[in-house]
Amino acid sequence: MINQFRNLNPINLLILFAYTFFMRMAIFADLPPSLQFEFLEPYTKFFIQIPLQNTFSPAGNVFFAGIIIYIQAILFNRVVNNHGLLSKPGFLPALLYVTASSLFMPFLVLSPTLICNFLMIWIMDKFLKMGKSPNAIMTMFDVGMIIAIGTLIYFPFIVMLAMLWFTLLLYRSFSWREWISGLVGFLTIFFFVGVYYYWNDNLSMFYKIWLPLVNKFPSVFKINYNDYLVLVPVAVMIVLATLQLRENFFRSFISTRKAFQMLFFMFLISIVSFYTKPDFRLSHFLLCVPPGAVLLAYYFSNAKKRWFYESLFLILVFAIQYFLFV
Repeated sequence: MINQFRNLNPINLLILFAYTFFMRMAIFADLPPSLQFEFLEPYTKFFIQIPLQNTFSPAGNVFFAGIIIYIQAILFNRVVNNHGLLSKPGFLPALLYVTASSLFMPFLVLSPTLICNFLMIWIMDKFLKMGKSPNAIMTMFDVGMIIAIGTLIYFPFIVMLAMLWFTLLLYRSFSWREWISGLVGFLTIFFFVGVYYYWNDNLSMFYKIWLPLVNKFPSVFKINYNDYLVLVPVAVMIVLATLQLRENFFRSFISTRKAFQMLFFMFLISIVSFYTKPDFRLSHFLLCVPPGAVLLAYYFSNAKKRWFYESLFLILVFAIQYFLFV
C-alpha cells in the first residue's frame, strides 16, 4: 500500500476513493438513528441562516463526510507536493490524511471542524508560500480573514491567530506592517459582524462572543484510555518520523526546515485550542490532521525497510478498524 502511494500514479486516485470508504465501513455497518450537523456557531446564525441541521439522513451525513475528506486529501496532497516537503512527489500525503481522518468515530461524520480543515489546508499553503514572497503584508491580511471566517464556523479556530506571528518569526525579519496586517484582516470581518449586531441592538451579544478566550485551561482531564489505544501506533510513527526528521534536518533545504517547524506549531495550537469550547467534542482534533499527516507522510516517504513500514501501516489500519467496530 505504501509503495503504491509513493508514486504519482493516477490509478491511486481510484484506490484512495475506495480506501476512504473502506475506512468508514464500521459506521456504515451500524449507523446511528440520527446525526445532526451544526454548521455555524450560534453567534453566526444570528445573521446567517443555513438550515442544514436535519438535511442529511445518517447515511447521507457519513457519505458526504467521506466525499469531503477525499477532496481535502487531494488538495492537501497537492499543497505538500507543490512545496516539496517530501523527498519526492506522490500520493502518500493523501493516503495518510485519509487514514488520520478515520481515527475516531466522531471524525467520520459532518462537523464544523471538518469544514474548517479546508481553511487549514488553505492557510498551510499561504504560509508555505511566504518564504518565497518579497512582501508578506497581503498574505497575512488574507490569512487573517480566513481565520475570521473559520471562527464564524467554529470558535476555537480563532486561536490560529497565534500562527500569524509564529510564522512571521520563522520566515521573515521584523516588519510592523506585516505583524499587524493579519490582525487587521481578522478584525475587518468582525467589524462588519459587530456593525450588524449594533444595527439590531444586540451589541452586548457581540461582546459575549469573546468570553471563551478567558476560559481557564483545564488542569484535570477525564480520559477513558481504552478509547485512545488506537493512538499507540500513531505515536510510534510520530516518534520514528521525528527521529527521521532530526537525522535529515541539517541536510534539508532551509525552507523545508522552516516548513516543518511551522507545521509543528500549527499542530500544537490545534490541540490546545480546545479549551475555548465549553461543549468540547473529540471531533475538535480533526484540526490536527493536516499538520500531523505531513509528519506521518514524511516518515513513510523516507523509510527504507519495506517489510517494516508496510507492516506498521497495516497495524495502524487494523487497529483503527478494530476500535471503530468495538
